[in-house]
Amino acid sequence: MSAPRGTEIEEKHGGSVSISLYKTGFMLEKIMKKFADLDVKGKTVVIRQDLNVPMKNGVITNDKRIRAALPTVKMALEKGAGVILLSHLGRPTEGEYAEEFSLKPVAAAISDALQIPVSVAGKIEDCKVKPGECMLLENIRFFKGEKKNDPSLAERLAALGDVYVMDAFGTAHRAQASTEGAVRKAKVACAGPLMVNEVEAFSKVLSSPKRPMAAIIGGAKVSTKLGVLTNLLEKVDILIVGGGIANTFLAARGVAVGKSLCEPDLLEDARKILDLAKAKNVQMPLPVDVVTAKEFAAGQSPRTVDVNAIPADEMILDIGPKTEKTYADVLASAETVVWNGPMGAFEIEPFHKGTVALAEALAASKAFVVVGGGDSVACVEKYNLASKMGYISTGGGASLELLEGKVLPAIAALEDRS
Repeated sequence: MSAPRGTEIEEKHGGSVSISLYKTGFMLEKIMKKFADLDVKGKTVVIRQDLNVPMKNGVITNDKRIRAALPTVKMALEKGAGVILLSHLGRPTEGEYAEEFSLKPVAAAISDALQIPVSVAGKIEDCKVKPGECMLLENIRFFKGEKKNDPSLAERLAALGDVYVMDAFGTAHRAQASTEGAVRKAKVACAGPLMVNEVEAFSKVLSSPKRPMAAIIGGAKVSTKLGVLTNLLEKVDILIVGGGIANTFLAARGVAVGKSLCEPDLLEDARKILDLAKAKNVQMPLPVDVVTAKEFAAGQSPRTVDVNAIPADEMILDIGPKTEKTYADVLASAETVVWNGPMGAFEIEPFHKGTVALAEALAASKAFVVVGGGDSVACVEKYNLASKMGYISTGGGASLELLEGKVLPAIAALEDRS
């Protein structure tokens, strides 16, 4: 049975009571053991982090994830522990070494930041540290069994230290050896500060949000977000869709969307969501004007048109100024907002304007805003709006699965171990 919007459910956990929203797959941090509370002096701490940074020709092009991970490493060192770091990088063939996916550049960046040597171990058995030292195990996907959550690999990883810290929220939706298996097999397992921060932020959104609550979901396809949109209708007062998703909803309303990205086979699903929103009294505004062009490419000549006047040989690539104002007005009343995904082709100018306008409206609002997803985060960072948001999430896929109502394996494991 699902809980009504804005309500909470009490569940028993080993004699303690926690507040949970099982329909969202989300459980509060009250029942997760926190690394910040542990005494690890003289011990070895293994930290699973998300150091999957973009690289080109062996050079890191964006070190955001490294910067996000550093406070946990520093905390462990300041507590007097030796630190072993685990992470994946890219998508190598599992079990095979590939220089392009090596974590050596990441180790060098961490070494520079900490001002201590940080070596890279190619073998699990070579991971040995003394208090005050830091070492990085090579790309965890170089080890066979990671993706399939092999129990023997999980056990070997867990045995590397006295405490296993899961701090990679961006991988929390994957039941893999380093993210879930090792948590269950470790002597002591706990959540790192970054994981705790993520959980606390989404707790404000999913467990007890201040109302009105709004969700903004962008992206290319409705098919990948059906579960998210349906689940959010149980929780929000305002739901805004952007990108190709909005095109499908416009088509479901009878709008001729020209050459726009659209999923005709999902028009009936879109209509059901629109009907459900109406039945639940959820505001779900759609674009009233859009920016179109002949092709999805740079150097196009954009034009702004009414949604009922989209040229048959053009495609929607952004929302128009009237829609920008409509969305800003609707969101002005919100007290809580979760945003994941752009309004249009944000990566190509001038089709970034609608997403930027939305970001500026959220930055100026009174709402607690949680931003997740690559383009959304890139937007607020590029235009110096991040400091005006409530929280910038490090997990796009993980945050979407939370919003969809799924239990994240890593969080479930941490709760079970607590």
